Amino acid sequence: MTQILAPASVDFAAVKQRQQATWASGDFSVVGARIVFQAELLVETADLQAGWRVLDVATGSGNAALAAARRGCQAVGIDYVPALLERGRIRAAAEHLSAEFLTGDAEDLPFPDASFDAVTSIYGAMFAPDHERTAAEMARVCRPGGRIALACWTPGGFIGETFKLFSRYIPPVAGLQPPVRWGEEAHQRKLFGANAASIAVYPRTAIFRFPSAEENVAFFRTWYGPTLKAFESLDAVRREALSRELADLARRFDRNGGRGPIAIAADYIETVITRA
Repeated sequence: MTQILAPASVDFAAVKQRQQATWASGDFSVVGARIVFQAELLVETADLQAGWRVLDVATGSGNAALAAARRGCQAVGIDYVPALLERGRIRAAAEHLSAEFLTGDAEDLPFPDASFDAVTSIYGAMFAPDHERTAAEMARVCRPGGRIALACWTPGGFIGETFKLFSRYIPPVAGLQPPVRWGEEAHQRKLFGANAASIAVYPRTAIFRFPSAEENVAFFRTWYGPTLKAFESLDAVRREALSRELADLARRFDRNGGRGPIAIAADYIETVITRA
């Protein structure tokens, strides 16, 4: 009989240490360049106002922080991968935007209570291993009446199915909640409900465009740390099998129906929470 560990027994510190090394491999900023549109859409959905102080949690190379800065906000991005934060600084300087990038942990935000008018995260905070603590920290640093805006991949969409596929090759940590649970409205309401005056959820679809399904796989194998590390951990036979299954999955979600270049439809939800 398989023993399932209770969440309290998960060594979150060890998990985060491994995650940090994984995200530092490859170069997520190249992947992040493919999801700039979703960051711009999120801050518009949240209706961020000029002059607001905005924190972007797990900012990566700064997509949502820079989107907030473009709207005249005082933007701060926080992440635990220094190389990605440096890329955010370079982007801010190139666009003459005012944004601060700090090293920090989504589960232990280094700010006083009610420090920000809005807190955002686009496909970022959902990867922190302790969901409850991460949500509590985001709520803590947001002022009453402020907004928490999230973009999270759904379990049944392309990214959720991709995670399921990877779990067949590399078993996840026992007792750890999957990141895509953040893409379930009920889970978000459980995480934020006690601190929310209102919660609004909007279904969205991101599109990943490549000349072929195989080039989509090659792109993520090169630049996306979790995919790169997964392939490195497998022998040649299993690498080939995983590559083939990933290409098949991409074709399954191709809204072009296999005709010419591929356009992979990846469902996610935007959530705007008004802080109680």
